[in-house]
Amino acid sequence: MTVRIAAVGTLLALAGAASANPAPETAKKMIDDGKKIVESAGTPDIVTIAASNPDFSTLAKLLGDAGLIETLKGKGPFTVFAPTNAAFAKIPAADLEALGKNKEALTSVLTYHVVSGNVLAADVTKLTFADTVNGQRLAIDTKDGVSVGGSKVTKTDIKASNGMIHVVDTVM
Repeated sequence: MTVRIAAVGTLLALAGAASANPAPETAKKMIDDGKKIVESAGTPDIVTIAASNPDFSTLAKLLGDAGLIETLKGKGPFTVFAPTNAAFAKIPAADLEALGKNKEALTSVLTYHVVSGNVLAADVTKLTFADTVNGQRLAIDTKDGVSVGGSKVTKTDIKASNGMIHVVDTVM
């Protein structure tokens, strides 16, 4: 069974966010502020979760570099297949540094990890693909656990106020 997950609205939101990207200092402050937030009134958003978890520090920094923080703090819902620091460490340091300096390529890579909508692990196992917010199709394989885009899903259903996070072991 295949289910197409629409991403047009999110693409428009990302396009708007790209034109109003915060300066690197502003992005860093937003990430630092996110780490300081104590969520007493509910569930934190996707960016706050990433920024407050040391395993996602590379992802949080790159979201800032790409200017995607405000978008992923937005209403959503979004489903993020979030690479850990160990996943980013599989990329040669020089390549990762070059990617971080190429905003267009970085945005493309990061938005390939985002699907519009709130997709639970139970939903993912019924899919063969999902359309990412960068417009490309993400293959989903459930033959040996769950893999998305060739990356193994290692943790599922981390609930955020604006969506869901599933942890992956490789940058797609």
